[in-house]
Amino acid sequence: MSRRILIAGNWKMNKTSAEGAALVKEIVAQMPAGSLPEILVCPPYLTIPAVVEAAKGSPICVGAENVHWAANGAFTGEVSTDMLKDAGVTHVIIGHSERRQYFGETDETVNKRTAAAVAAGLVAVVCVGETLEEREGNKTADVIDRQVRKAFEGISAADMAKIVIAYEPVWAIGTGKTATDDQAQEVHAQIRALLADLYGADVAEATRILYGGSMKPANAAGLLAQKDIDGGLIGGAALKAPDFIALIKAGMQA
Repeated sequence: MSRRILIAGNWKMNKTSAEGAALVKEIVAQMPAGSLPEILVCPPYLTIPAVVEAAKGSPICVGAENVHWAANGAFTGEVSTDMLKDAGVTHVIIGHSERRQYFGETDETVNKRTAAAVAAGLVAVVCVGETLEEREGNKTADVIDRQVRKAFEGISAADMAKIVIAYEPVWAIGTGKTATDDQAQEVHAQIRALLADLYGADVAEATRILYGGSMKPANAAGLLAQKDIDGGLIGGAALKAPDFIALIKAGMQA
């Protein structure tokens, strides 16, 4: 089964509305001709309306960096699925390692946010990955197994059509370190095998699994050439139009 490559930019806490709109316009202006991968940018909440406007008429989808599981209520600082949809969002990142590390995200809350996103018709980009300590302790497989199974408790096979998984080795995020092509492929293959165990071979083969640990123009081709790597969740390289365009081109050639 042929899975469409997805090149997704996670802007994190970067770019004002004006800066975000300018970046999108620069990306659109440099967009290569030909059969493009799916392209997604996920700006900070306040920047979303400006980015949605700038992306109109282009191949770029706009997502958010997080979402709450409740429809409304006393959850200061949180944003609901309806609010995101009203702003023009189609995708949402859930369970990023920075949310887990700094803001108390757990396997349980990842599951609740994922269920809410899917029920609302948003595409959930669900992140999993191990820390350096866990990798050095040979616990990668156990961590990935737990995170995947917990994230998708109560999620049906039909729901999986609205889910993308991002494997992000925590030790390779913002550190300049990157998993080797073989290291990344090994974990991606494990995730696909877990999906087959949970949902069957057809769902496993159809689900896209992105690599999210410091993918950049210099290493994208090797990573995207791997059998089970279906794109990238890009951090720093998504904040510069030439780098993001280079990744889009790498996705076209994968």
